[in-house]
Amino acid sequence: MFFISKKGGIFMNYETVNQALDAMHHLEETAAAYEHVMGVTYLDAASAAPKGSYEGRGKTIGVMSQIIYDLIANPENEELLSYLEENISELSAIDRRKVEALRKEYDQINKIPAEEYAAYEVLLNEAQAVWEQAKNNNDFASFAPYLEKIVAFNRKKAAYFHPEMQPYDALLNEYEEGLTMQTLDAFFAQLREVIVPLVAKIGQAAPVDDSFLKQNYPIDKQRLFSDYLMEVMGLDRNYCAIAESEHPFTINFNNKDVRITTHYHEDMVASSMYSVIHEGGHALYELGCGDEYNYSFLSGGVSMGIHESQSRFYENIIGRSLSFVKLIYPKLQELFPEQLGSVTAEQFYRAVNKAEPSLIRTEADDLTYTLHVMVRYEIEKQLIDGTLCVENVPAEWNRLYKEYLGVDVPNDTLGCLQDSHWSGGTIGYFPSYALGSAYGPQLLAVMEQEVGSVDKLIEEGNLSIVTRWLKEKIHRHASFHKPGYLFEMVCGKFDAAYYTDYLVKKYTDLYNL
Repeated sequence: MFFISKKGGIFMNYETVNQALDAMHHLEETAAAYEHVMGVTYLDAASAAPKGSYEGRGKTIGVMSQIIYDLIANPENEELLSYLEENISELSAIDRRKVEALRKEYDQINKIPAEEYAAYEVLLNEAQAVWEQAKNNNDFASFAPYLEKIVAFNRKKAAYFHPEMQPYDALLNEYEEGLTMQTLDAFFAQLREVIVPLVAKIGQAAPVDDSFLKQNYPIDKQRLFSDYLMEVMGLDRNYCAIAESEHPFTINFNNKDVRITTHYHEDMVASSMYSVIHEGGHALYELGCGDEYNYSFLSGGVSMGIHESQSRFYENIIGRSLSFVKLIYPKLQELFPEQLGSVTAEQFYRAVNKAEPSLIRTEADDLTYTLHVMVRYEIEKQLIDGTLCVENVPAEWNRLYKEYLGVDVPNDTLGCLQDSHWSGGTIGYFPSYALGSAYGPQLLAVMEQEVGSVDKLIEEGNLSIVTRWLKEKIHRHASFHKPGYLFEMVCGKFDAAYYTDYLVKKYTDLYNL
């Protein structure tokens, strides 16, 4: 039916649609295998590899990136796509969507010169290593040259992919199809209108004591608690492993192999606790994708906004609920009797929901979290449109944190170096966190119409019912549906009022406002 050509592509020698489909499926599986290798390489770099190993790894990544580029960009794939598009009516719905996904990837990758594509992958490998050192040493100057190159490439990528769009809109589109600055500006303005006065009211209320969260919690015990949390969430350890990295993340290879990472702090027990729940939400999504999408152009979650809706749902709507805290609290007290023996579940619940402007996004409470995202959004817009130089990022970061959250940033480690995303080239990703957060309460409203009170299910230890509902409505579809269509299919038209109403009710009750 097909064979690998000397150019690394696939010669089509077919007379039927089935032959063409066989060729496409072989291309998918080959691309998935190479991406698997690249993913394992990234995971190893972030969690296990020696700090000084990035140079050799960069050479491997450069070679692999060139192979992937040649595989997808090969002009012979145009013949395959054209044939399948001419016979699209003979294809199944899944194969039609695969053709659409391949067409997008083929057209986009062919707009990037091969040498630029490979060089950028090598740059990101180096940038990740330099960022981690820079963060630990409070040394933004050492990371700045890499960020300059990453921003420059993203500007070029935006022009390559969508010259008709504003550059930052083109980048947003890569993470959430159809998302624009105009939509986000209105969305964030709606959130600020509710969040800012609510934060001010809370500032006048009696403070919540969270001092017991900042005692010494031995990391070996925290690791045991992470294992317990994964068990409670229903994460099958035969298919989902956990490691440690500077910045927590989830990576998937197929729906039988998903990895999450966390980062432990001896004096911040809630940090790893909620990173495991957050990344666990991502993992449940990937594990729940239908088998039919494995090793294909439709594998994995459909967008960052939908993905973050799952992780933030588990982290906040479930993980920070009183019913969940009560469920897992006996285990917490068993592992940390000295620290929590005299602390009630209700006190712990109030502490992990304490609303207070802070420095670190990943540690932020449910209420102020989106203000952290807004800071990054504003900086990314300026970087991409050229109104902000990389060297001025720390000053702009500090200014916006003062304006949006009222906090002074003491150093770049706790400021603009805290997140790994820019070192990974993911400019345009951050707004997905806010969008995903806002999707959650609307998902909850629809879910409770069908399965009843989620709080009651959690109290009874029936998290599997929640996960099963999300798998049926969201997870199993992988990337078959486009994100906007998928959300509306489940919830109807997106309405941010579900999110703002949820925040008002939650924090009014917590602080007796």
